Formats: sequence, structure tokens, C-alpha cells
Amino acid sequence: MTPMLHTVAAFDRIGEENAFAVLARATELAHQGRDIVNLGIGQPDFHTPEHVVEAAVKALRDGHHGYTPANGLLACREAVVRRMLATTGVEPSPERVMIMPGGKPTMFAAIVMFGEPGGEILYPDPGFPIYRSMIEFTGATPVPVPIREENGFAFSAEEALSLITPETRLVILNSPANPTGGVTPPGEIEALVRGLEAHPHVAVLSDEIYDTMTYDGERHLSLLTFPEIRDRLILLNGWSKTWAMTGWRLGWSVWPDGLYDKVRKLAVNCWSCVNAAAQHAGIAAIDGPQDAVEAMMRAFDARRRLVVEGLNDLPGVRCTTPKGAFYAFPNIEETGWKAKPLAARLLEEAGVALIGGPDFGVLGEGYVRLSYANSEENILRGIERIGAFLAR
Repeated sequence: MTPMLHTVAAFDRIGEENAFAVLARATELAHQGRDIVNLGIGQPDFHTPEHVVEAAVKALRDGHHGYTPANGLLACREAVVRRMLATTGVEPSPERVMIMPGGKPTMFAAIVMFGEPGGEILYPDPGFPIYRSMIEFTGATPVPVPIREENGFAFSAEEALSLITPETRLVILNSPANPTGGVTPPGEIEALVRGLEAHPHVAVLSDEIYDTMTYDGERHLSLLTFPEIRDRLILLNGWSKTWAMTGWRLGWSVWPDGLYDKVRKLAVNCWSCVNAAAQHAGIAAIDGPQDAVEAMMRAFDARRRLVVEGLNDLPGVRCTTPKGAFYAFPNIEETGWKAKPLAARLLEEAGVALIGGPDFGVLGEGYVRLSYANSEENILRGIERIGAFLAR
């Protein structure tokens, strides 16, 4: 007889990232012999640059396979500082940089740090699903900031600021954005920072994991460049997207002095430290040649154009041109389909994996997310299959 175990209520509120469920089902169908075009998972389809892999191998051979400091190797944190200086013009102290096992631990730490019953946390909707999941886990109230197609899927400073109350603890910003590919213009970022002056009790989590992935002359403006909010800004970034290192589980974050020791203690209690060899690989990625990164971005740009053109030719579909990341977020309202049933049928019947918009929030209904982190050939095959299915 199975014992009736009692777990705390928080675990009944926790959600998940449905992209992994779609990936599992797509993999299962492929193992059954089905030809599946996977436009669902959000990871580059390129190999990690060879010199980065070799740096990890060398580190292991040189004996770097023990514990590291909970906040990361100093050499790795210093490499992040060099990267931040090169990309933002700001040189944070390495004593404010945390090396993390991916990007999600920074979200987890920040939301757990500020989330509690009675508190409110603002997050983008549609947005990365783990934001809301973790907010609900803490017992805080999730307050969605609408991310609107008519606004180019950019974050609206005015709308976000209008939602702040005395109970607001944290505002989450993501640009370039998952799932929409939207990029928030510098003027909107500046307006948000100006407006936050009236709300000194509110911290900010800026998810900038796609910071290098912008197109058409768009410029990513890091919140790190605003000294007036540095004492309450948590910046999330990492290696996963830029250097095709999703499976290495390697990220970084920059924390205010007042929060840094809290997150270091959380690391000690939770994940101890980050894989030593992976950190050596991270140093090589930052300091080594960037040819592979540049080639990857050229490929993404070409695929982006292909995707937008192909989707806009489909019956009942319109697609705003994404300005960042590697996602398109087409509007499918005129097809007559709800998003999740359409995504499910496309996978099972047409052999195309993509993600229904509601998996990214209530305001995602009427949209699907398509990742163009796949070859041009597969993208064309996928769009052709979607078109044939909709024509039926």
C-alpha cells in the first residue's frame, strides 16, 4: 500500500516548461520511425565551438575536476567582467558576479528572494513560463505585464509602471524576448528606469540571455548601464545561447552588493558550485575567437527571413518580424484553431513540433512559437507541412 505522503502546498503550485514535454513527445515519435521536424525546442542547432570544447577537455586532463568556490572561479568571473565591459561599457566587480549552473538558477534565486504571500511580482506575458511558475511557487501574486503584438512584442514601460503597487517586490524584464523575439527599444528601457525612481522598494530582474541576438540594426540596451538602479538590479546572462552551450549548464549573473552574499549562501545550500571544467570552457568562449558566433548569427538571420516569409504565406497566419533571439511568434487566430490543439495536431499528424502560445501565458492564446534554430531545409519542410495541414 502506497503511503499518503504530505508535501508542502507550494509543490502543488509549481508549473513546468512545456517545450521539454513537446521535445520528449517529438523524440518518442522519431524513435517510432516518424519523420519529425522540430521547430519547438529553444536551443541552437550548432555545435559548441571546438576551442571551447578543447578547453574543457584540457581542464579535465589537467586535474580540474574538484569543487570550485560557490560563486565561481575567480578567473571565470573576471572573464565575465571583461565580457560585460565589452558589451555594455560597464565593468562590474568580479565580487558581484555569480557563476550559475545555467540561467534558471538566477530566476529561481531572485524570485525566491522576493516572492512571499502578500507580495506581487510583475512578469512578461507571453513570457518564459518559469517566471510565473516560480512566482506561484513562492506564494507571491503573479502580475502579468502584457506583451502586445501591436507594440512589436516590446515591453511597455508605461504599462509596467502602471501595475506597480506598494506590494510589488520585483519586476522581471526580458529583452530580446522568449517566446516573441521582441526587442524593447532603448527609449522604453530609459522610461522604465525613470519611472522606477518613484518606486525605490522595487527590485528588477533583467533577463538578457539573448543579448547578442538582435537583427535589422536593433540595439540591445542592458539595464546594467543605468547606475541609478544598480543597487536593486539582478542581471541574468550566460553562455547557453550565444555559444551554443545549452547542455553545459553554465550561466552568470550580476547582483547588487546587498544581495550578493544571500545568493552565494543559496548556492552553498543548493548546488554547491558549478562544474569546474565547464567554467574553463566558459573562459575560452569569452576570450577566444568569435567566428563561430558570428557565423551562427548570420545563419539565424537568414532563417528568420525565411520563416517570416513562409509563415505569412500560410492561410490565416500573420507573423510580425522578430527583432531578436531565434523565435517567431505568428498569430494564428484567423485559422480558426486554438493554439494548443493546433500545436498538438501538427505534431501528431503533420510531424511538426512547435509550442502553443498559452504555454507562455494567458495572453499567448492565438499564437504559436516557432524556433528557427534548425536548418533552412527543415524550416521549409516544416512550413510546407503546416500549410498542407491548414489547407485540409
